[in-house]
Amino acid sequence: MNAQKIEKYGDELYEALVARKTVAPLLEREPDITINDAYRIQQRMIERRVQAGETIVGKKIGVTSKAIQDFLGVFQPDFGQLTSGMSYADGSTIDIDTLIQPKAEAELAFVLKDDLIGPGITAMDVIRATDYVVPCFEIVDSRITDWKIKIQDTVADNASCGVYVLGKTKGDPRTLDITLAGMVVEKNGELVSTGAGAAVQGSPANAVAWLANTLGALGISFKAGEVILSGAQSALLPIKDGDELVCTIGGLGSCKVAFSGRSAA
Repeated sequence: MNAQKIEKYGDELYEALVARKTVAPLLEREPDITINDAYRIQQRMIERRVQAGETIVGKKIGVTSKAIQDFLGVFQPDFGQLTSGMSYADGSTIDIDTLIQPKAEAELAFVLKDDLIGPGITAMDVIRATDYVVPCFEIVDSRITDWKIKIQDTVADNASCGVYVLGKTKGDPRTLDITLAGMVVEKNGELVSTGAGAAVQGSPANAVAWLANTLGALGISFKAGEVILSGAQSALLPIKDGDELVCTIGGLGSCKVAFSGRSAA
């Protein structure tokens, strides 16, 4: 795909984000689009956010479960970039009016104390470079109409990033078993999902190592202080006005978020 089209679709997705509207799937309009093309479109979309005053604060890993990989027809995770405008504190109430067609998922977030420079990064390297882990919610949101996405669509759309919420309780991954620690998600006081770190590429640290190596091959490194969302351990949950979600990870603690308003879609 030529540079003119890359810029066109990146700008289109950014403008859809700002206007809180959707666009037709890119793959329907560009049947030959590759995943590499999609990442270039994603980069253009992120450039527009940075030009508007945001900063890049980390990365998110998506498509970590076999069910989602089968649905999208791909057999490795993808990634998107986190910006300063996406971050919410534990206990926040998120105005759904600022989103388009959001859904929530619970996962484990890593905050780094050291740089991670791939390739050659192992899960143990990830643990050593991590300052702490926290439970978190990612509120995914697609700028693609009706979530009619294939892997090229979601990658171009910054891996369907919306916003995220980090819990307050900080855990040490050197003493917490992040693979076996159970996760429980409650919605409005009722149990709606359970999971464990092993559902994410065998361990959330494996997913982070994969991304460090993928980025390293592109000459990009993780920086100390960055936040890495390691991939969903819960089901994807619809949200609406008045909902409250609580995610609890055994041995670590909880993260809570509430919602008000009505999404654009």
